[in-house]
Amino acid sequence: MNTTIVIGGGQAGLSVGYHLAEREADFQILDSNERIGDSWRARWDSLRLFTPARFDGLAGMPFPAPRHSFPTKNEMADYLESYARHFKLPLKTGRKVERVVRENGKFIVSGRDFRIETDNVVIAMSNYQQPRVPPFSRELAPDIVQLHSSEYRGPSQLKAGDVLIVGAGNSGAEIGVEIARNKHRTWLAGRDVGHVPFRIDGFPARAGLSSLLLRFVFHRVLTVNTPMGRKVRPKVLFGGGPLIRQKPRDLADAGIMRMPRMRGVAGGKPVMEDGTVMDVANIVWCTGFHHGMDWLDLPVFDEHGEPRHASGVCTECPGLYFVGLHFLHAFSSTMIHGVGRDAQRVADSITSRKLPPKT
Repeated sequence: MNTTIVIGGGQAGLSVGYHLAEREADFQILDSNERIGDSWRARWDSLRLFTPARFDGLAGMPFPAPRHSFPTKNEMADYLESYARHFKLPLKTGRKVERVVRENGKFIVSGRDFRIETDNVVIAMSNYQQPRVPPFSRELAPDIVQLHSSEYRGPSQLKAGDVLIVGAGNSGAEIGVEIARNKHRTWLAGRDVGHVPFRIDGFPARAGLSSLLLRFVFHRVLTVNTPMGRKVRPKVLFGGGPLIRQKPRDLADAGIMRMPRMRGVAGGKPVMEDGTVMDVANIVWCTGFHHGMDWLDLPVFDEHGEPRHASGVCTECPGLYFVGLHFLHAFSSTMIHGVGRDAQRVADSITSRKLPPKT
Protein backbone atom coordinates (compact mmCIF):
# COMPACT_ATOMS: atom_id res chain seq x y z
CA MET A 1 0.00 0.00 0.00
CA ASN A 2 1.12 3.57 -0.75
CA THR A 3 1.93 4.89 2.75
CA THR A 4 2.55 8.50 3.80
CA ILE A 5 4.16 10.18 6.81
CA VAL A 6 3.13 13.80 7.41
CA ILE A 7 5.67 15.72 9.49
CA GLY A 8 3.99 18.54 11.42
CA GLY A 9 0.62 18.68 13.17
CA GLY A 10 -0.22 22.35 12.68
CA GLN A 11 -2.74 23.74 10.21
CA ALA A 12 -0.68 22.48 7.26
CA GLY A 13 -0.33 18.92 8.54
CA LEU A 14 -3.94 18.67 9.67
CA SER A 15 -5.12 19.97 6.30
CA VAL A 16 -3.07 17.33 4.50
CA GLY A 17 -4.45 14.73 6.91
CA TYR A 18 -8.04 15.76 6.23
CA HIS A 19 -7.63 15.43 2.47
CA LEU A 20 -5.74 12.13 2.72
CA ALA A 21 -8.48 10.75 4.98
CA GLU A 22 -11.11 11.85 2.46
CA ARG A 23 -9.24 9.75 -0.12
CA GLU A 24 -8.94 6.79 2.28
CA ALA A 25 -5.16 6.94 2.12
CA ASP A 26 -2.85 5.20 4.59
CA PHE A 27 -1.03 7.91 6.53
CA GLN A 28 0.18 9.11 9.91
CA ILE A 29 0.93 12.60 11.24
CA LEU A 30 3.94 13.16 13.50
CA ASP A 31 4.32 16.30 15.62
CA SER A 32 7.18 17.21 17.95
CA ASN A 33 4.95 19.02 20.44
CA GLU A 34 3.22 17.18 23.25
CA ARG A 35 -0.08 18.87 22.38
CA ILE A 36 -1.56 19.91 19.05
CA GLY A 37 -1.57 23.70 18.75
CA ASP A 38 1.43 24.28 21.01
CA SER A 39 3.34 26.09 18.27
CA TRP A 40 0.60 28.75 18.43
CA ARG A 41 0.41 28.77 22.23
CA ALA A 42 4.14 29.54 22.39
CA ARG A 43 3.83 32.86 20.54
CA TRP A 44 3.47 36.29 22.13
CA ASP A 45 0.41 36.79 24.35
CA SER A 46 -1.37 39.54 22.41
CA LEU A 47 -1.06 37.88 18.99
CA ARG A 48 -4.21 37.79 16.89
CA LEU A 49 -4.78 36.42 13.41
CA PHE A 50 -4.87 38.83 10.48
CA THR A 51 -8.06 37.33 9.05
CA PRO A 52 -11.51 37.26 10.70
CA ALA A 53 -12.92 34.00 12.02
CA ARG A 54 -15.20 33.53 9.00
CA PHE A 55 -12.06 32.81 6.95
CA ASP A 56 -10.08 30.89 9.58
CA GLY A 57 -11.65 27.45 9.43
CA LEU A 58 -9.98 24.46 7.80
CA ALA A 59 -11.86 22.23 5.36
CA GLY A 60 -14.93 20.62 6.91
CA MET A 61 -15.06 22.64 10.16
CA PRO A 62 -15.86 26.37 10.55
CA PHE A 63 -13.95 28.37 13.14
CA PRO A 64 -16.12 28.59 16.31
CA ALA A 65 -16.06 32.35 16.90
CA PRO A 66 -18.05 35.44 15.82
CA ARG A 67 -17.45 35.74 12.08
CA HIS A 68 -15.98 39.27 12.23
CA SER A 69 -13.72 38.66 15.26
CA PHE A 70 -9.97 38.12 14.97
CA PRO A 71 -9.05 34.94 16.88
CA THR A 72 -6.29 34.94 19.46
CA LYS A 73 -3.33 32.58 19.24
CA ASN A 74 -4.80 30.35 21.95
CA GLU A 75 -8.17 30.20 20.21
CA MET A 76 -6.39 29.08 17.06
CA ALA A 77 -4.41 26.47 19.00
CA ASP A 78 -7.56 25.08 20.63
CA TYR A 79 -9.33 24.99 17.26
CA LEU A 80 -6.54 22.91 15.73
CA GLU A 81 -6.68 20.50 18.66
CA SER A 82 -10.47 20.18 18.28
CA TYR A 83 -10.12 19.71 14.51
CA ALA A 84 -7.73 16.79 14.91
CA ARG A 85 -10.01 15.21 17.49
CA HIS A 86 -13.20 15.78 15.47
CA PHE A 87 -11.86 14.05 12.35
CA LYS A 88 -10.00 11.38 14.35
CA LEU A 89 -6.81 12.04 12.42
CA PRO A 90 -4.03 9.49 13.09
CA LEU A 91 -1.62 11.59 15.14
CA LYS A 92 1.42 10.87 17.25
CA THR A 93 2.62 13.80 19.37
CA GLY A 94 5.99 14.10 21.06
CA ARG A 95 7.62 12.60 17.95
CA LYS A 96 10.45 14.86 16.86
CA VAL A 97 11.82 13.82 13.48
CA GLU A 98 15.62 13.92 13.49
CA ARG A 99 16.40 12.50 10.06
CA VAL A 100 14.76 11.68 6.74
CA VAL A 101 16.76 9.68 4.20
CA ARG A 102 15.97 7.57 1.17
CA GLU A 103 17.06 3.95 0.93
CA ASN A 104 16.12 1.43 -1.75
CA GLY A 105 13.26 3.54 -3.05
CA LYS A 106 11.72 4.10 0.41
CA PHE A 107 11.94 7.04 2.81
CA ILE A 108 13.22 6.35 6.32
CA VAL A 109 11.80 8.76 8.89
CA SER A 110 13.54 8.46 12.24
CA GLY A 111 13.77 10.06 15.65
CA ARG A 112 15.13 9.26 19.09
CA ASP A 113 12.94 6.20 19.62
CA PHE A 114 11.29 5.46 16.29
CA ARG A 115 12.09 4.48 12.72
CA ILE A 116 9.41 4.42 10.04
CA GLU A 117 9.65 3.25 6.44
CA THR A 118 7.24 4.95 4.05
CA ASP A 119 6.54 5.64 0.37
CA ASN A 120 5.79 9.37 0.76
CA VAL A 121 6.82 12.15 3.11
CA VAL A 122 5.02 15.46 3.49
CA ILE A 123 6.97 18.22 5.25
CA ALA A 124 3.98 20.12 6.62
CA MET A 125 5.78 22.89 8.44
CA SER A 126 6.08 26.64 8.13
CA ASN A 127 9.29 28.61 7.78
CA TYR A 128 9.08 29.55 11.47
CA GLN A 129 11.27 26.77 12.89
CA GLN A 130 14.71 28.12 13.86
CA PRO A 131 15.11 31.76 14.98
CA ARG A 132 17.48 33.77 12.80
CA VAL A 133 19.66 36.26 14.71
CA PRO A 134 22.75 37.99 13.25
CA PRO A 135 26.07 36.63 14.55
CA PHE A 136 27.12 40.09 15.83
CA SER A 137 24.41 39.82 18.51
CA ARG A 138 27.03 38.00 20.60
CA GLU A 139 29.12 41.19 20.68
CA LEU A 140 26.43 43.21 22.47
CA ALA A 141 26.96 44.20 26.08
CA PRO A 142 25.80 41.44 28.46
CA ASP A 143 23.49 43.81 30.34
CA ILE A 144 21.31 44.36 27.24
CA VAL A 145 18.25 42.11 27.35
CA GLN A 146 17.98 40.25 24.04
CA LEU A 147 14.87 38.36 22.93
CA HIS A 148 13.98 36.88 19.58
CA SER A 149 10.33 37.31 18.60
CA SER A 150 9.89 33.56 19.20
CA GLU A 151 10.87 34.12 22.88
CA TYR A 152 8.88 37.32 23.37
CA ARG A 153 5.63 36.97 25.34
CA GLY A 154 5.01 40.49 26.59
CA PRO A 155 6.56 43.75 27.88
CA SER A 156 7.06 42.29 31.37
CA GLN A 157 10.09 40.40 30.02
CA LEU A 158 11.91 43.68 29.37
CA LYS A 159 13.83 45.71 31.89
CA ALA A 160 13.35 49.42 32.41
CA GLY A 161 14.79 51.51 29.61
CA ASP A 162 14.68 51.97 25.87
CA VAL A 163 13.92 49.21 23.37
CA LEU A 164 15.26 48.58 19.88
CA ILE A 165 13.13 46.37 17.64
CA VAL A 166 15.31 44.97 14.84
CA GLY A 167 13.16 44.03 11.86
CA ALA A 168 10.29 46.15 10.57
CA GLY A 169 7.94 43.48 9.22
CA ASN A 170 4.64 42.44 10.75
CA SER A 171 6.11 40.90 13.91
CA GLY A 172 8.33 43.92 14.53
CA ALA A 173 5.46 46.36 14.02
CA GLU A 174 2.99 44.42 16.20
CA ILE A 175 5.47 43.87 19.03
CA GLY A 176 6.80 47.42 18.74
CA VAL A 177 3.37 49.02 19.14
CA GLU A 178 2.66 46.90 22.21
CA ILE A 179 5.99 47.77 23.83
CA ALA A 180 5.75 51.48 23.01
CA ARG A 181 2.30 51.67 24.58
CA ASN A 182 3.75 50.17 27.75
CA LYS A 183 5.89 53.23 28.46
CA HIS A 184 9.10 52.13 26.77
CA ARG A 185 10.79 54.50 24.37
CA THR A 186 10.94 52.35 21.26
CA TRP A 187 12.88 52.38 17.98
CA LEU A 188 12.06 50.21 14.98
CA ALA A 189 15.05 49.40 12.78
CA GLY A 190 14.61 48.22 9.21
CA ARG A 191 13.37 49.19 5.79
CA ASP A 192 9.79 50.22 5.10
CA VAL A 193 8.11 47.04 3.81
CA GLY A 194 4.91 48.81 2.76
CA HIS A 195 1.40 48.14 4.05
CA VAL A 196 -2.03 47.12 2.83
CA PRO A 197 -4.03 50.28 2.07
CA PHE A 198 -7.03 49.68 4.36
CA ARG A 199 -7.96 48.68 7.89
CA ILE A 200 -8.50 44.96 8.21
CA ASP A 201 -10.89 45.62 11.12
CA GLY A 202 -12.71 48.62 9.60
CA PHE A 203 -16.21 48.73 8.10
CA PRO A 204 -15.13 47.42 4.67
CA ALA A 205 -13.57 44.46 6.48
CA ARG A 206 -16.70 43.83 8.54
CA ALA A 207 -18.68 43.91 5.31
CA GLY A 208 -16.27 41.33 3.96
CA LEU A 209 -14.95 43.54 1.17
CA SER A 210 -11.34 44.01 2.25
CA SER A 211 -10.91 40.39 3.35
CA LEU A 212 -12.35 39.20 0.06
CA LEU A 213 -10.00 41.54 -1.79
CA LEU A 214 -6.98 40.27 0.14
CA ARG A 215 -8.06 36.68 -0.45
CA PHE A 216 -8.42 37.30 -4.18
CA VAL A 217 -5.08 39.10 -4.54
CA PHE A 218 -3.09 36.79 -2.24
CA HIS A 219 -4.83 33.61 -3.45
CA ARG A 220 -5.48 34.17 -7.15
CA VAL A 221 -3.26 36.99 -8.39
CA LEU A 222 0.01 36.49 -6.52
CA THR A 223 0.75 32.88 -7.49
CA VAL A 224 3.57 31.05 -9.24
CA ASN A 225 1.31 30.87 -12.32
CA THR A 226 1.12 34.64 -12.90
CA PRO A 227 3.87 37.05 -14.06
CA MET A 228 3.10 39.34 -11.11
CA GLY A 229 3.28 36.47 -8.65
CA ARG A 230 6.60 35.21 -10.02
CA LYS A 231 8.01 38.72 -9.72
CA VAL A 232 6.80 39.18 -6.14
CA ARG A 233 7.73 35.71 -4.87
CA PRO A 234 11.50 36.29 -4.35
CA LYS A 235 10.76 39.50 -2.46
CA VAL A 236 8.36 37.66 -0.13
CA LEU A 237 10.74 34.73 0.38
CA PHE A 238 13.76 36.84 1.21
CA GLY A 239 12.34 40.19 2.27
CA GLY A 240 8.93 39.57 3.84
CA GLY A 241 5.48 40.88 2.99
CA PRO A 242 3.74 44.21 3.69
CA LEU A 243 2.33 45.26 7.06
CA ILE A 244 -1.22 43.95 7.33
CA ARG A 245 -2.69 45.29 10.59
CA GLN A 246 -0.38 48.16 11.53
CA LYS A 247 0.08 51.28 9.42
CA PRO A 248 2.89 53.89 9.49
CA ARG A 249 0.45 56.23 11.27
CA ASP A 250 -0.10 53.61 14.01
CA LEU A 251 3.64 53.35 14.60
CA ALA A 252 3.97 57.12 14.80
CA ASP A 253 0.95 57.46 17.10
CA ALA A 254 2.45 54.87 19.45
CA GLY A 255 5.61 57.00 19.62
CA ILE A 256 7.81 54.57 17.71
CA MET A 257 10.84 56.13 16.06
CA ARG A 258 12.16 54.66 12.81
CA MET A 259 15.79 53.81 12.22
CA PRO A 260 17.69 52.27 9.29
CA ARG A 261 18.87 48.70 9.48
CA MET A 262 21.28 47.59 12.17
CA ARG A 263 24.69 46.87 10.67
CA GLY A 264 26.77 45.75 13.64
CA VAL A 265 28.06 46.46 17.15
CA ALA A 266 30.55 48.96 18.54
CA GLY A 267 31.58 49.04 22.16
CA GLY A 268 28.82 46.62 23.04
CA LYS A 269 26.12 48.85 21.54
CA PRO A 270 24.06 48.43 18.35
CA VAL A 271 25.15 50.46 15.33
CA MET A 272 22.77 51.46 12.54
CA GLU A 273 23.57 51.70 8.81
CA ASP A 274 23.80 55.49 9.08
CA GLY A 275 26.45 55.18 11.81
CA THR A 276 24.14 55.97 14.73
CA VAL A 277 25.15 54.16 17.92
CA MET A 278 22.10 53.24 20.02
CA ASP A 279 22.15 53.22 23.82
CA VAL A 280 19.30 50.84 24.64
CA ALA A 281 18.48 48.47 27.48
CA ASN A 282 16.59 45.91 25.39
CA ILE A 283 16.66 44.47 21.88
CA VAL A 284 13.90 42.37 20.34
CA TRP A 285 15.08 40.51 17.25
CA CYS A 286 12.25 40.34 14.69
CA THR A 287 14.72 39.09 12.13
CA GLY A 288 12.83 36.05 10.94
CA PHE A 289 13.43 32.35 10.93
CA HIS A 290 15.17 29.57 9.08
CA HIS A 291 13.03 26.65 7.94
CA GLY A 292 15.20 24.36 10.06
CA MET A 293 15.23 21.37 7.72
CA ASP A 294 18.81 20.34 8.37
CA TRP A 295 17.44 16.90 9.32
CA LEU A 296 16.19 16.39 5.75
CA ASP A 297 19.13 14.37 4.41
CA LEU A 298 18.18 14.61 0.74
CA PRO A 299 19.67 16.64 -2.17
CA VAL A 300 16.65 18.91 -2.60
CA PHE A 301 17.94 22.36 -1.58
CA ASP A 302 18.87 25.21 -3.92
CA GLU A 303 21.80 27.63 -3.63
CA HIS A 304 19.87 29.70 -1.07
CA GLY A 305 19.16 26.69 1.10
CA GLU A 306 15.49 26.63 0.09
CA PRO A 307 13.83 23.34 -0.85
CA ARG A 308 13.20 22.92 -4.57
CA HIS A 309 9.61 22.09 -5.48
CA ALA A 310 6.80 22.89 -7.89
CA SER A 311 3.86 24.14 -5.78
CA GLY A 312 4.80 21.69 -3.04
CA VAL A 313 5.71 18.69 -5.20
CA CYS A 314 9.41 17.84 -5.18
CA THR A 315 10.04 16.78 -8.76
CA GLU A 316 13.65 15.78 -8.10
CA CYS A 317 12.71 13.39 -5.30
CA PRO A 318 9.43 11.61 -6.13
CA GLY A 319 7.29 11.05 -3.06
CA LEU A 320 8.53 14.14 -1.19
CA TYR A 321 6.12 17.05 -0.68
CA PHE A 322 5.96 20.38 1.14
CA VAL A 323 3.00 22.30 2.58
CA GLY A 324 3.02 25.44 4.75
CA LEU A 325 6.10 27.21 3.39
CA HIS A 326 6.08 30.88 2.35
CA PHE A 327 4.73 31.34 -1.16
CA LEU A 328 4.65 27.59 -1.77
CA HIS A 329 2.15 28.23 -4.58
CA ALA A 330 0.77 31.66 -3.71
CA PHE A 331 1.17 34.53 -1.28
CA SER A 332 -1.68 32.88 0.67
CA SER A 333 0.23 29.61 1.20
CA THR A 334 0.85 30.35 4.88
CA MET A 335 -2.74 31.53 5.41
CA ILE A 336 -5.56 29.19 6.37
CA HIS A 337 -7.38 29.25 3.04
CA GLY A 338 -4.12 29.02 1.11
CA VAL A 339 -2.69 26.12 3.07
CA GLY A 340 -5.92 24.20 2.52
CA ARG A 341 -5.65 24.51 -1.25
CA ASP A 342 -1.99 23.47 -1.17
CA ALA A 343 -2.85 20.49 1.05
CA GLN A 344 -5.54 19.33 -1.36
CA ARG A 345 -3.14 19.54 -4.30
CA VAL A 346 -0.52 17.51 -2.47
CA ALA A 347 -3.06 14.90 -1.35
CA ASP A 348 -4.21 14.52 -4.96
CA SER A 349 -0.61 14.05 -6.07
CA ILE A 350 0.06 11.43 -3.38
CA THR A 351 -3.04 9.35 -4.09
CA SER A 352 -2.46 9.41 -7.84
CA ARG A 353 1.22 8.50 -7.57
CA LYS A 354 2.19 5.17 -9.05
CA LEU A 355 4.97 3.44 -7.19
CA PRO A 356 7.72 1.61 -9.09
CA PRO A 357 7.25 -2.19 -9.19
CA LYS A 358 8.98 -4.18 -6.48
CA THR A 359 12.15 -5.94 -7.59
